[in-house]
Amino acid sequence: MKFAVIGGDMRIVRLAAMLESEGHEICCFALDEAPADLIKSCSLSVDCSAKDADCVILPLPVLDMKGGLNAPLSSFKHNAEEIFRALPKTAVICGGMPGEKLRKTAEELGLDFVDYFLREELVALNALATAEGTLGVLLENSPITIWDSKILIIGYGRIGKMLATRLLALGAHVSVSAKKAGDMAYIRASGCEALDTRVLGQELFSFDTIINTVPARVLNRERLELLKRDVLLIDLASRPGGFDFEAAKELGLNALWALGLPAETAPVTAGKIIKETVMNIMREKRGEI
Repeated sequence: MKFAVIGGDMRIVRLAAMLESEGHEICCFALDEAPADLIKSCSLSVDCSAKDADCVILPLPVLDMKGGLNAPLSSFKHNAEEIFRALPKTAVICGGMPGEKLRKTAEELGLDFVDYFLREELVALNALATAEGTLGVLLENSPITIWDSKILIIGYGRIGKMLATRLLALGAHVSVSAKKAGDMAYIRASGCEALDTRVLGQELFSFDTIINTVPARVLNRERLELLKRDVLLIDLASRPGGFDFEAAKELGLNALWALGLPAETAPVTAGKIIKETVMNIMREKRGEI
């Protein structure tokens, strides 16, 4: 099969290299600064890279913080909507978290677009890689051991669950906040202390580390003012994030926004997860490949 690989970080670069090693034809665009030993050639236009492609692979997320194509390994800026307009209608287009505007653009253009970040096999394994990456961030930035430290995880989704299990195994005193009574019951059953995210208050002062997984402003200035000055804040959530980073800076708090952790800490594994998900999509769309 022919794959057009457009934009992305080292996860996508590793994915392209794996596909090529498996005998597939690879044509890249917006990866002109990727390592030459992994990306052997890069087209100068979308048209050239995507011509006759069976599948087009876009980044996770498709857009960067400024609304352009997410292409940190390109020396140029790229308009995502213009790229969509240049893609062939005969190809399966796979991208992660495109946003509502691009999703509508794909529909209007008649593109066969699939958001691979909605696939359960990807989000489950991506959560695992994110949880492991968070341990690395914690170890690198905390002056104390994970063992015997008091850690609060905000949110009990996939990442929160995997992170809580690993922190408990390392000897941390783990609390997890959630909103649903069922989630709080599971949190208690797992050996963690359960807190209600809606009424977090004075207990916040007791934590050495607070890790947010919820994409909503959970710790505003009022709550940040309740924290110890030496607390470590790690936000794993996508935009808008869970912390008021401006207020945290003014209060002298150590707040880190750790976006895209799998790409930073385990690009090979993260690339493999996306590749396997894309291949599953292609099998469902085109049959055995």
